[in-house]
Amino acid sequence: MLYLDNAATTPVRPEVLDAMMPFLTHRFGNASSHHTTGESAAEALDDARARVARVLGMRRSDVVFTSGGTEANNLAVKGIAIAAALGRGARHVITTPIEHESLLESAAYLARVHGFDVTHVSVDASGRVDPAAVAAAVRDDTALVTLGYANNEVGTVQEVAEIAAAVEAAARGVVVHVDAVQAAGWLPLSIADLGVDAISIAGHKLGAPKGTGALGVRGRIPIEPLLHGGGQENGRRSGTEDVAGAVALATALDLAEAEREADAAAVAALRDAFIGEVLRAVPSARLTGDPVHRLPGTASFTFAGTSGEAVLLELERRGIVSSSGSACAAGSDEPSHVLLAMGISAEVAQTAVRFTFPHGLRAPLDAVAAAVAASVAAVGS
Repeated sequence: MLYLDNAATTPVRPEVLDAMMPFLTHRFGNASSHHTTGESAAEALDDARARVARVLGMRRSDVVFTSGGTEANNLAVKGIAIAAALGRGARHVITTPIEHESLLESAAYLARVHGFDVTHVSVDASGRVDPAAVAAAVRDDTALVTLGYANNEVGTVQEVAEIAAAVEAAARGVVVHVDAVQAAGWLPLSIADLGVDAISIAGHKLGAPKGTGALGVRGRIPIEPLLHGGGQENGRRSGTEDVAGAVALATALDLAEAEREADAAAVAALRDAFIGEVLRAVPSARLTGDPVHRLPGTASFTFAGTSGEAVLLELERRGIVSSSGSACAAGSDEPSHVLLAMGISAEVAQTAVRFTFPHGLRAPLDAVAAAVAASVAAVGS
């Protein structure tokens, strides 16, 4: 079976398992305990925090370990916005309609429960947002701009640095948060280069276990915690720290960053060849997302006249596992909100299929493209 759904999750890397195993066995201590066993765990936690901070270009105290990307995004959107409302009365959030549900639902919560206004800045047919349009949406009471670095369904990459600069020019003091869950391992993550104030990542997209993640947020930015208790994570997320998970995330992030440039170039070349072959072999195929500004490991299509789910079943029968979009919307028979926002009709959106390739891919994908053509032909009207 060939697994091509890596945007949903990736296998845990052997190096990551080796790194975390001591903290699941003999170095099991609570990092908040004041004895040698606890201090050993605390040292490992501090080292993991420093390693994550180095990749993000932040101070170690800026890193908050979380249970994954969804929690990191919830903490960023709710925590930063609520703190801004309490501090200066700012109750306006800007996002786009193609974001991951953890951003969109967090913004909706702020509107429903806390009386925030939420502006959704439109995207173009490729899923790109105009930095000038984001800046034009900024108001005196804007607390936060939050958006994805790279889209989880179609792979479109945003001009984050240009957006952040445009927001800064429009009004000082507006926090910019970027969801980099899909971008990590493929694109640069330094907040100095991106110009953002907060960034979310998830370990299971990088070869760490599910249930690991982090939010990097500049220490000067007030943030209201979602979890209250013992004041761990510098008071930003209470609860006994998952030391093994933190070590796993740091190890996976280090490995991905060391391999990133060479890996991205090699996988992007294979992706482009695959896209070209699918478009040549399948007359109904249409590439979704930006043809140039896209993640190296993502190729997504619609196949008009088919059912996306039927194509997926045919592909799996041929030994290829892929998906119709976000795994977070599994079980939903609604068309993708991402594709709808890009102007694709509901009928065509339900024919979508997404292929997301692993880091380290080096083999050509000609056989996969042939399987796609055969699968579409088998189910097409």
